[in-house]
Amino acid sequence: MFNIISYLLFLSISSYITIDVGRRCYNAGKYYLDYLIHDANLCLTINRILLGCYYLINLGYIAINLANWDQIHSMEQLLMITSIRIGYITLILCFLHFLNIFALYFLRKNLTFK
Repeated sequence: MFNIISYLLFLSISSYITIDVGRRCYNAGKYYLDYLIHDANLCLTINRILLGCYYLINLGYIAINLANWDQIHSMEQLLMITSIRIGYITLILCFLHFLNIFALYFLRKNLTFK
């Protein structure tokens, strides 16, 4: 019973975080890519590819995370395990976005086409 509640909490919160962060980064990423590349079509293509990869990585991580779930026996364990797993999702999202921003920033000269 506690595991099902924990799954539902984890899926709802992690799905909301994943979709909301993806939407916000997609909208803000347009301007960042346009500043770096100066080609609207290429920026749109790169932004869509980044969004697709972002969703695939996060959905895969969520699915793997559900497969390796321990048995939960109390409400205290439920809150602790669910919050730890949501914390891992949040840290992975932060790491991926900083990695993308730094990679695009350092590769911007190679991305400019003439």
